[in-house]
Parts: sequence; C-alpha cells; structure tokens
Amino acid sequence: MDTPKTKVVIVEDEPLIAEDLRFLLNSMKYTVVGVAQTSTKAMDIINNRIPDIVLLDIHIKGDKDGIDIAQRLNDDYRIPFIYLTSYADKDTIDRAKTTMPYGYIIKPFDERDLLSSIEMALYRFEQQNGKSIPSLSEFNDTLREKVTGREYELLCALAQGLTNQEIAEQLFISLNTVKFHLKNLFVKIDVSTRSAAVAKLYKMK
Repeated sequence: MDTPKTKVVIVEDEPLIAEDLRFLLNSMKYTVVGVAQTSTKAMDIINNRIPDIVLLDIHIKGDKDGIDIAQRLNDDYRIPFIYLTSYADKDTIDRAKTTMPYGYIIKPFDERDLLSSIEMALYRFEQQNGKSIPSLSEFNDTLREKVTGREYELLCALAQGLTNQEIAEQLFISLNTVKFHLKNLFVKIDVSTRSAAVAKLYKMK
C-alpha cells in the first residue's frame, strides 16, 4: 500500500510563485490540496482539507495577512506552518516570531532549502505533539453521548483530510450516508466544522 502524501496548503498572492511551488511539491512526496491568495480563501481550504502543513506568505491580499492566519492555526488548529516571504524587516520578523513558526524562508528560495525546511518542520511538529489518534473507547469516555463505530471511522477519515466523496469511496458507502453520519457526529461532539471536529479528536488524546 502506498504511503499517503503529505498534504500542503499554499497561501501566496503571486500566481507564478504559487504555481512554481505547486509544481515542485506535487513532483515530490507532497500533494498540494489548495492554493489561496487571501486569508478568507486560505481558512476555507484549511477548514475543508485539514492539511499537514501550510506555507504562508506574510503579505497577501485582503484585510488579514499571513501572520493573522498563523495565529488562527495556533489558536484553533494543530497544524504547523512555515513563513515564505520577501519581507525580512525587523518589525515583520518580530511580529512573525510571536506565532512560533516552524520555519521562515526568504524569497527567492532555494528548492533544497524549502524541502528540507518542510521536512524539519514536520519532524519537529511530530516530536512536539505526538499527533496520535485516541481509540474509540478513549474518545467516548470523554463524551456525554457516545459516537458509533461508523461515526468514529468518519472522524478518523476527516483527520486524514479526506473529502466526503473520498470518504464514501474508502468506506464503500453513499455520499448521502457520509453526510448523514457527519451531521450526527457533529451534534454529538458539539462542533460545526470539519476542522473543529478534528481538533477535538486530537485534544482528547
């Protein structure tokens, strides 16, 4: 069985740079699950695809920048991120440091430096967080209303960043059945989004 590729979200408002990054990463052992030019689009992709790591340009289009996204990743998710930016002035670096990034790469970047930085970030994150999933019984011990085995399977699939269609195909059930189980699951664990469900799963480890 093939090892699943590491899922990456790119937040970059320069289309040519974003496309170069997408091509480079997809040609390696990564898969780019989304590219965003704004913070709103970035958070939408992150909510729905649950990446393993995010590459963040600091200065992007919209009223929020990459550092604002980084703060959200720290506050609401357990996802490592690397800043990839042209801006290296002291004020920007000082502000970025407060978010505790897993890397800070100045453009133009060297491909080898980028790839090694991603690997080091993923390794550090794994060592620091031990991102293992609790068993069904451990998870249910923390809940007032127990989830079923099927609901737990779907929750674990969400943690892999699978779409509803991919979950349906993996579990050999219909798309409507996936939606039905997810709706019940979200009610039982008191969340409203996929990312919140995954965060709750890991917090109960």
